[in-house]
Amino acid sequence: MSVEKVVVIGSGPAGLTAAIYAARAALEPVVFEGFNAGGLMPGGQLMFTTDVENYPGFPDGITGPQMMSAFRAQAERFGTRLIREDVTAADFRQRPFAVKSDETTITAHAVIVATGARANWLNLENEQRLAKSGGGVSACAVCDGAMPIYRNQELVVVGGGDSAIEEGTYLTKFASKVYLIHRRDELRASKAMQERFFKLTEEGKMEPVWDSIVIDVLGEDSVTGVRLQNVKTNEQRDLPCKGMFIGIGHTPNTDVFKDHLKTDDKGYLRLAQPGRSFTSVAGVFAAGDVADHVYRQAITAAGSGCMAAIDAERWLSEQNLT
Repeated sequence: MSVEKVVVIGSGPAGLTAAIYAARAALEPVVFEGFNAGGLMPGGQLMFTTDVENYPGFPDGITGPQMMSAFRAQAERFGTRLIREDVTAADFRQRPFAVKSDETTITAHAVIVATGARANWLNLENEQRLAKSGGGVSACAVCDGAMPIYRNQELVVVGGGDSAIEEGTYLTKFASKVYLIHRRDELRASKAMQERFFKLTEEGKMEPVWDSIVIDVLGEDSVTGVRLQNVKTNEQRDLPCKGMFIGIGHTPNTDVFKDHLKTDDKGYLRLAQPGRSFTSVAGVFAAGDVADHVYRQAITAAGSGCMAAIDAERWLSEQNLT
């Protein structure tokens, strides 16, 4: 079996940028695009994003699927080989490394892991429908909050931790008011985040809705409100709003690698050096949201994909494997 120079796992902005740079460095990369692992699809989270308005170079915006189609075409242009299968196992204990799907096994001298992280959802039928159609449900305020449909409108954020407070704080720049829906009667967020939240409530920009959960999202083509249920009394009521943002965190797609690569307490891949892409195994690199629980943006993912490809090319050269 021939040994590839580099295999990229994942086909979001990080994975495809890594492929573009690796291909241009004559590394002839192979990319496992994925198929449906973790509820994702080839192209990653951007495939669920209707409008991308904050990626430089697109003054009129671009849809997520259009952007990822362009990334893919550019990677193919330089000779990237793409396999539309989910990676089900990886063996980093021996060299060359082995990366496996149900149908294919590839051996490689270097591997770039760019499997991303999936947003945690409430898993309500209307939530998923309106999220996919761009009808006012999102799991990323920084990505979508500045869109015209949310400006000067009342919005809802679900959650009670740091992620929810961050989402809500950002949305106060555009919304007339932000309601924070939390199933408990106190926040789980850090002290600093709680102080920020209560300051915003004093200013009338945010308002907590305690002991409540969202049991339905109202609206046909766009959000008109959410149906709440009090967890103590079971009482239900409808809260009018024009958008719902989910702030209950993300889950990194690292299950396949957890026995081989070091992760932090949230499951994100731990980088061996700050500002680099090296993981705990020499020759294995990480790019994008799989190792980033702070920014989670297409542009930072793409940047880290570039870094991973350059790190991989230099490492392969040092090992006389190019």
